[in-house]
Amino acid sequence: MMTAPTATATAQATAPADQPILELRGLQKNYGPVQALKPASLAFRRGEIHAIVGENGAGKSTLIKLLTGVIRRSGGEVLLDGAPVALANPEEAIAHGINAVHQEVVLCRHLTVAANVFLGDEQTRYGLLRKRQMTRDAQRILDDMGFNIPAGAMLGGLTIGQQQLVATARATVRGTRFMIFDEPTAYLTRQEAAELFTLIRRFKDEGMTIVYISHRMEEVFELADRVSVLRDGTLVGTRDIADTTETELVSLMINRTLDQIYHKEQIPRGAVLLETRGLTGKGFRDISLSVHAGEIVGLYGLIGAGRSEFALSLFGRHPAAAGEIRWKGQPVRIRDVNAAIGLGIALAPESRRDQGLNLNLPIGLNLNLPVYDRITFGPLVAAREEASRADRQIADLAIKTPGRRTLASSMSGGNQQKIVIGKWLNHGAELFIFDEPTVGVDVGTKAEIYRLFAALLKRGAGIILISSYLPEVYELADTLHVFRGGRMAGTHRYRDAADEVVLAEAIGVE
Repeated sequence: MMTAPTATATAQATAPADQPILELRGLQKNYGPVQALKPASLAFRRGEIHAIVGENGAGKSTLIKLLTGVIRRSGGEVLLDGAPVALANPEEAIAHGINAVHQEVVLCRHLTVAANVFLGDEQTRYGLLRKRQMTRDAQRILDDMGFNIPAGAMLGGLTIGQQQLVATARATVRGTRFMIFDEPTAYLTRQEAAELFTLIRRFKDEGMTIVYISHRMEEVFELADRVSVLRDGTLVGTRDIADTTETELVSLMINRTLDQIYHKEQIPRGAVLLETRGLTGKGFRDISLSVHAGEIVGLYGLIGAGRSEFALSLFGRHPAAAGEIRWKGQPVRIRDVNAAIGLGIALAPESRRDQGLNLNLPIGLNLNLPVYDRITFGPLVAAREEASRADRQIADLAIKTPGRRTLASSMSGGNQQKIVIGKWLNHGAELFIFDEPTVGVDVGTKAEIYRLFAALLKRGAGIILISSYLPEVYELADTLHVFRGGRMAGTHRYRDAADEVVLAEAIGVE
């Protein structure tokens, strides 16, 4: 179901076929003396998939906000079908057929899927909502897109990935012809991502222009016709995807090579920190492995393979039902999170925004949360110690912030991940469990996180690295365990098996 054609849509029908649908001429955005986006000129072709890549802070978010009317430009102009447009607010952008699907879903969790699909475009009769009709229409839209999502379900009961697909469906009912996807697969399963890619290609075939923003290079090369690179607020180049390589794009983005991103140091293994023997619990069975000091143990598998469930058991969220856990050679029972923390086990969860941080609190408070019992005397907090601990982690982890009083909610995904890590460094943990640590962060921040892994190992810590991104665990793990269906399907030492073998074990292909 599409909205009625706008005047802009009518203009599109008469515009020359070779004329760009959207053109930026010297577009820029300043915040006082700070140039968030330096004058950029770029043309988007009709019916193309145009990728935008760059580090966090490179200007991608600023560009999205300018094109969707969230913020006003400081200079330059935007031409739509050859005619200047103001894009002064989101309503104007939507009226022109410009929509965005954001990485962080901005829908209403307490409403049904159907209500979210038609949010702002509700169907009414005599002033009353036509709920049944909207549910039927929304279900047709979802089915047509290939999304296996019930329109009558509450949005809050869906996974984050499913909510992302609902946001995509909502954008299509608004007469969209210029769609921006911002890290759309960050929380999608492999199957959901495949469904989305099929839909994006269909949109392209129907003449829609797609702007695709992603930190995942394999997606850029799989989908895009062209790719533009932003660095430090500057548009540094545009390439036809057939004429460039991942190495060239990374160099344009950060002036570093791929080898420098996957920072792998040979660090001698120390004593065994953790060992499990036949551990069984919710979502996993009969898992036996060990983690040494100075070692990265990778857990790879598809979504739902049991990796995260196993890790949550080690952290005391869902205690194991059978098997044994040994900590530094001694059998232990991890009945709850406090028991795990007391041993020295830390978890950086997959959803850092929901589970790893208090977004409405300052960075300093987040960094000190695990240690306030050590820096308080009765009802009083040792203010100097509190400030010193926070400032040390901000400096050591290169957290980009004006200061410790800045709210965690205002930080980029990469900096939020650093705050989660810094919190546990403050505590003095010895075993770090990282669940999808680089989801939604750029390649530059990935390199910083990987260097941080090496620093932890040198301190004598051990790391369990859970990732659905095979190059990450393949290049970093000293020991790699493959999970499938809640069981361990394979174990490999560093690079002793081809990545195709690892993937086949995860999928179950002989």
